[in-house]
Amino acid sequence: MREAEQKTSPPDKVSVREAAEFAAVWLFVHGVRLLPRSIARAVGAAIGAIAFSVLGRLRRVGVRNLELAFPEMTSSDRETTLRSEYRNLGFLLAEFCKMPDYTAEEASRFIRYEGLENFLAARERGKGVLVLTGHLGAWELSSFYHSLMGMPMGMVIRRLDNPLVDAFVNRIRCLHGNRVIHKDDFARGLIASMRAGETVGILMDTNMTPPQGVFVPFFGLLACTASGMARIAAKTGAAVVPGFLLWEPSEQRYVLHFGEELEVIRTGDAEQDALANTASFTSAIERYIRRYPEQWLWLHRRWKTRPPGEEGIY
Repeated sequence: MREAEQKTSPPDKVSVREAAEFAAVWLFVHGVRLLPRSIARAVGAAIGAIAFSVLGRLRRVGVRNLELAFPEMTSSDRETTLRSEYRNLGFLLAEFCKMPDYTAEEASRFIRYEGLENFLAARERGKGVLVLTGHLGAWELSSFYHSLMGMPMGMVIRRLDNPLVDAFVNRIRCLHGNRVIHKDDFARGLIASMRAGETVGILMDTNMTPPQGVFVPFFGLLACTASGMARIAAKTGAAVVPGFLLWEPSEQRYVLHFGEELEVIRTGDAEQDALANTASFTSAIERYIRRYPEQWLWLHRRWKTRPPGEEGIY
């Protein structure tokens, strides 16, 4: 295990509160796991509907974000989009609980690839692949399915506050060869993975703060965005490929989309290159969100960090 990779074993000492939280999570996950998939997803959708109703602060954040991103939307359309988002999160919760029992054959009944050739061509270059992704669609199921199909990958993940829950969740994520890279110190792990020709997925759609984050346009507004992926890609020559697992209502199944490899600008000016490439990667994420707005995490305060002198948005 590389230094930057996160351990999946529980810590030696835990508090009573942490133990109680873990017990609740364990019971919930295993309870949902026993249900047929259709019923588990219905339970997840119901939890999502309840969360939409009772979590007023998050709902207000979602409305504000939609006002910023889609000013042409009516208030009714914004509410519909948010309700769909919460239902999607409920579906994802159910899928996560069911993941330990999925086989490649079973999962392929409700998941298919689109653009897999883009990923395979990038991997063939041998300099590693950075999968550009975000909190869109079924991001937890995405890397899990890819590992089920014989293509495990690294995942840059923030450590959960409860170490018992963190270890439990990571064991599920890594059942078929995936590995978790600790977000607090991921640069060395990423560089080593790229030099070994491996694949690592990075969720690059959350609010950051300088100096780790740089300001680039996102839905027409400057958003402080992690520049680490752009810096690693420029340094290692790794390929950058968009990858999102999205629910297709017309098919009633998920589609794991791999887009065409994105150009990585290398002019020799490291800071300007990082800014330009981060802007390009963020634009790619935005294009997918515009196609599937009801599947993005609108409840996150994406534009919280503002450039110096600007007033807060929330």
